[in-house]
Amino acid sequence: MHIMKSDRLVAILLMLQRREQVTAAEVARELEVSERTARRDLDALGMAGIPIYSVQGRSGGWRLLGGGRTDLSGLTESESRALFLVAGPAATAGSAAPELKAALRKLVRALPESFRRPAEAAASSMIVDSQPWGTGRTAEQPPPCLEVLQNAVISGVQAQLSYVDSAGTETERIVEPLGLVAKGPRLYLVAHTEPGRRTFRLDRIAAVTLTDVPVRRVEGFDLTQSWRALTDEAERHRTVVEVHANCDPAGLGFLQQAVGSDLEIGQARSDGRIPVVIHAPSEYGIAGHLAGLVEWLDVTSPPGVRDKLRMIGAGLTERYATLDGVVSRNDEGP
Repeated sequence: MHIMKSDRLVAILLMLQRREQVTAAEVARELEVSERTARRDLDALGMAGIPIYSVQGRSGGWRLLGGGRTDLSGLTESESRALFLVAGPAATAGSAAPELKAALRKLVRALPESFRRPAEAAASSMIVDSQPWGTGRTAEQPPPCLEVLQNAVISGVQAQLSYVDSAGTETERIVEPLGLVAKGPRLYLVAHTEPGRRTFRLDRIAAVTLTDVPVRRVEGFDLTQSWRALTDEAERHRTVVEVHANCDPAGLGFLQQAVGSDLEIGQARSDGRIPVVIHAPSEYGIAGHLAGLVEWLDVTSPPGVRDKLRMIGAGLTERYATLDGVVSRNDEGP
């Protein structure tokens, strides 16, 4: 499968808007890719539903259906929304180039007036948060409700959710969708609710029904800032234990695998050991994670975690000493 980068997609459409026709060689030269890649990108645009077509022959090339020299009237409203849904997350990611953001602004201005608001809403309907929570997990399939919620955000209408919370309880909620966030392998909905602004995991949404009631969007709402505030608050509630320890360099990789982004690494001490700080939701839970690292890790505080580690160690010693005794007796025979 050919995966086309969002910045190239926007750049090619801008080229088609500026010129009556482009060739693969021109696209390759301007975007600094091979002609083969340029041809595949142009073919991919057509396969994705963008109305471009090829003209065969010596003076041939690719053109935008409907003419694109003054605007992108060749795009339907649904096609322009689809384009900005693809390009938007790349532009809101922290690593996005300024050129991509500028290209999106130019492309919005090139759209027919009636298409601009849906396109801008689509571009800002989703952000990508590249900072993972906890340890890494494998990617998951997009939840079936994703497209419906994208439409709710873009159309600006409220939705009724059947939502299953962390305790397994299903409830009905009326929410005002504001945006979607991809964080690690999961997708989240940011929405206004009666108690305030909340996030909902899409994989916990059992059903969603759109209403005709408009969302009361606050003037100047910024999805990125709102998400940052929500995640900062979640981290404050999630982290109730701060563990201080010294780690042998040989075990640092294992420690990173065990606790992921909840780890702060300091400068190596004179004896070579590395001071670390680990943020965790509970003393017993983090003690369980760290018990297997006893060869490399010396926990200095808090006392509660050290006590839990001693308890786990004593339990393991008792369990396996007993098992050794059973094995020894069995080995003796009748």
